[in-house]
Amino acid sequence: MKLNIRLWFLVALCLIGTVKNSAQVAKGGKKISTDLFGLFFEDINFAADGGLYAELVQNRSFEYNPGEKREWHPFSYWEFILPGHSLGHISVETNSPIHPNNPHYVTIDAEYIGNYPKVKAESGVGLKNYGFDGMVIRQDEKYNLSMFVKQITDAPMDFIISLQTPKGEVLAQTKITTSAKSWQKYTAGLTATAGNDSASLVILAKSSGKFAIDMISLFPEKTFKSRPNGLRADLAQKLADMHPRFMRFPGGCLVHGDGVGNMYRWKNTIGPVEERKGQRNIWGYHQSVGLGYFEYFQFCEDIGAKPVPVVPAAVSCQNSGGTHVIGGMGQKALCMDNMDDYIQEVLDLIEWANGPVTSTWGAIRAASGHSEPFNLEYLGIGNEDKMTPEYEERFRMIVNAVQKKHPEIKIVGNSGPSHGGTDFDKGWQISNEMQVSVVDEHYYVQPGWLLSNQNRYDQYNREGAKVYLGEYASWGNKLKNAIAEAAYMTGLERNGDVVQMASYAPLLAKKGFTQWTTDMIFFDNVNILLTPNYYVQKMFMTNQGDYYFDEVITKEENNNLLAASCIQKSMTGDVILKLVNAGTDDKVMKVDLSRFKDLHKNAQIEVLSGKASDENTFDNLQKVAPTISIYTVKNKFEYQAPAMSLTVIRIKTK
Repeated sequence: MKLNIRLWFLVALCLIGTVKNSAQVAKGGKKISTDLFGLFFEDINFAADGGLYAELVQNRSFEYNPGEKREWHPFSYWEFILPGHSLGHISVETNSPIHPNNPHYVTIDAEYIGNYPKVKAESGVGLKNYGFDGMVIRQDEKYNLSMFVKQITDAPMDFIISLQTPKGEVLAQTKITTSAKSWQKYTAGLTATAGNDSASLVILAKSSGKFAIDMISLFPEKTFKSRPNGLRADLAQKLADMHPRFMRFPGGCLVHGDGVGNMYRWKNTIGPVEERKGQRNIWGYHQSVGLGYFEYFQFCEDIGAKPVPVVPAAVSCQNSGGTHVIGGMGQKALCMDNMDDYIQEVLDLIEWANGPVTSTWGAIRAASGHSEPFNLEYLGIGNEDKMTPEYEERFRMIVNAVQKKHPEIKIVGNSGPSHGGTDFDKGWQISNEMQVSVVDEHYYVQPGWLLSNQNRYDQYNREGAKVYLGEYASWGNKLKNAIAEAAYMTGLERNGDVVQMASYAPLLAKKGFTQWTTDMIFFDNVNILLTPNYYVQKMFMTNQGDYYFDEVITKEENNNLLAASCIQKSMTGDVILKLVNAGTDDKVMKVDLSRFKDLHKNAQIEVLSGKASDENTFDNLQKVAPTISIYTVKNKFEYQAPAMSLTVIRIKTK
C-alpha cells in the first residue's frame, strides 16, 4: 500500500510539471521542430587535419602520396636532419608496417653521431616536422608526444625529442630510450618554457643504430574537454557557444567520394589511430581520419547536439572523374554482389552507436571508452546524389533494411544538389514512396534569392516527409549576405512544422587552404575569424523555441527586405522576437504581446547591424559583431529596426 501511494505521488508530480509547462505557452501557437538549427561539418578547406583536429604533426604516418597532390610523397612535410656533422641514411619502407591500413613507415640508419662542441645545435640523426604551416606552442603548456618505434639493431637507442623555433631555439625537450624489436608505442610529455607560433618537432637519435619509426603524433594537452586524440580547444568552443541542436558529419561530397573506392567508410575511422585507414580527400588532400566517427559522436555529446551521421547510398559523387576512377567520368555504383555486405555495414553503424555493450559493435564502442549508447536518432543515406536508376535501386535496398531492423531511426533521404529540377523532384518522390522521415535539400544562392523566397516552405505538404535544409548559404560573407540568410531563417521558423532541421555550410575554412570561398568560420593556426554569417547562425541557435506565433509582429506589407518571427520556448516560457531589416533605411515594426502573460518588462536585446558591404577580416576580426543590452517592452510597442540588421529580443516570464 505504501508503495502504491508513493507511485501515485510521483505520477501527480509529473502531471503537475506537465501542466505547469503547458500553462507557460500562449494560446494560438503552432508546434515547431525542437531540432531546427544545427551544424554541418565537412572536411573541406582543411577543416579537420590542420584545423578542428588538434594533431600538430602533418603527415604523421608517412601516407601522403602524389594521388592526393601532385607534389606530395610519403616524406612530405618532413626533413631528414644530421646536426653536428652526424652521418646516417633514411628510406621509406612498406614491408613490415604497424598495420596494413598504414603501409608506409621510415627506416633510419644512424651511422655516426657527431661530437662537435662548437656546434650549438644538438647533434644526432633524425627527423623534423613543420606541422601545418608551423606548430603553435604556448609557454607553460604541456604537449603529449607519441611515436611507434621498432629496433632493427640490437642495442637500445636514446632519443632527444624537442620543440624548436625556426632559429633552432629549444622550447621544450625530453628523452626516450627504445629497445623493442617489434613495433612499440612510446610516449612523453613536453612542457614549453617559451612560446612560438612557427615551431617544429625534432626527433634525434643520440645513439648509433638502425630503427624504424611511424605514427609520430603531438597533441596539446589542452584539447576541447581535455579529450585524448581531441579537438582544437578554441575552435571547438566557438561551435559549442552556438548551442546547436544537432551536428551533421562527415559531409557533404566527402561522404559519397570520388569513385566507389573513395567513399567514406565509417569502419575505417574507429579504433586505435594507427589502425585507421586514411585516404585521399575528395577536395584534394589527405584525410588521416584521426577525427573519425568516435570523435564526431563524442563531440556531439560534449556540446549537447544530436549526431546526424551520413553514409553513402552505395554510389559515388556524380562529379567523379580522373585516372583514379575506373570507367571514366560520373557517378559510380557498388556492385550488387557487394550490397549485402554494405547494407550490413550501415546496420552495424546503428548497433555501434546505440547497441548495448553485450552486442558485437556496442562492445567495440565500449572498448573505445564509451559504454553508454550515443542515442543515435537520425541517419542520412546519400548526399545530393544524381537520381539514376543505380542510385534508386541501392537507396531503396538500404532504406528497406534499416526500416525493417531499426524502425526507431529517422532516415534522412536527399534531393540532389539544387533547390529544384529533375533530380530534386525525383529525390522527393523516392523518399516519400519509401516513407523516410526527412528529405535533405541543398542550395547555394545569391542573397536576393533568399529574400524573394522567404515563403518557399509555406505551401509544402505537411503530411509527407519533413525537410532538412542540410546545406545552404548565400554567396558571400558580407553583412548583406548574413542578413539575407537571417530573413530566410525567419521563414524556416514560421514553417518549423515541416522544416525539421537546417544547417549553414560549409562550416570551417583555413586561411590559404580554401576550396570553397563562402564559409562560416575562417581560421589560421592562431586566429579565428567569425563571419557575420556565424553571428546570425548563433543568434538563431541560441534563441530557439518550440512554438511559433503569427500576427505578433506587423511590418510593412509587400516588402521582402523585411522579415520577422515570434517563437516561445515552453520549458521556460521565454518569448523570442526576431526582426530583420535587409534594406538601407530604418524601418518601424509593430509588436503586440497581448496574448502572452506575466512577461518581464526588461528584455535582452541583441542587435547585429552595419553597412551592407561590411565584413570581418584577419586584419579586423570583429568589425561586425552583435551588441547586447537591456530593452524595455510593453504589451504593445513599436521597434525601429536599423538598416541592414538582425535584432533578437528575448523576454522572460515572471
